[in-house]
Amino acid sequence: MEIRTMTLADYEGVHALWMSIKGFAMRSIDDAKEGVERFLKRNPTSSVVAVEDGKIVGSILCGHDGRRGCLYHVCVHEDYRMRGIGKQMVVHCMKELEKEKISKVSLIAFTANDVGNAFWNEIGWTKREDLNYYDFTLNTENIVNYNR
Repeated sequence: MEIRTMTLADYEGVHALWMSIKGFAMRSIDDAKEGVERFLKRNPTSSVVAVEDGKIVGSILCGHDGRRGCLYHVCVHEDYRMRGIGKQMVVHCMKELEKEKISKVSLIAFTANDVGNAFWNEIGWTKREDLNYYDFTLNTENIVNYNR
């Protein structure tokens, strides 16, 4: 198993992984190759993939705004779960953020994502109960699709 920095050359394998995960949500613009390319240019060292036998089996888009880091699309292929891959990828991202002097990291997990929420609780992340999450759509063409 290799955990390494994600590059744009990994996009097809990462996209295939995203498409294989039931309940996964993707945006039509942000998660297209061009959107991921913009993200990786802004955050060139912090996103990560897990590769086994030449196949991408895990990935995290990770970036920061200079103050707080954020993890997006954290996933491990179902056939490779419960082997510590997710935790290794998270640690890799956190080390990269620390190099950038980032001291706090956040993420969003859907409330219905039982597997994901159990993972974050198990590895010691704190579920926030003291705030509300708000967003505003700037581009209505950036449609969210959920894998069924």
